[in-house]
Amino acid sequence: MAPSDRDQEELQQFIQLEQQRALFHSQIHRLMDICWDQCIDKMRDKMDSRTETCFTNCVERFVDTSLHITNRFQQMLQRGVQH
Repeated sequence: MAPSDRDQEELQQFIQLEQQRALFHSQIHRLMDICWDQCIDKMRDKMDSRTETCFTNCVERFVDTSLHITNRFQQMLQRGVQH
C-alpha cells in the first residue's frame, strides 16, 4: 500500500524539521569551538570574568554576524523574485 499524499507531506515536513535541528546543533558546536579556541588559554577550575566576557562577546558577534548574513540572503532572494 502506497503512502497517501498527506503521509508523504508529513514525512517531508518531519525530515525538514530534523534537518533544521541538525543544522542548528552543528552551528552551536561550531560556535563553541570558535569561542573556546579564542577565549580559553588554559584550563581552570572556575571561569574568570575576562574569560566570561570573552565568551559573551564571541557569542554575540557570532549571532550578529549570522543574522546579518541571513538578512542579506533574504534581501537578495527578494530582489531576485521581484526582477
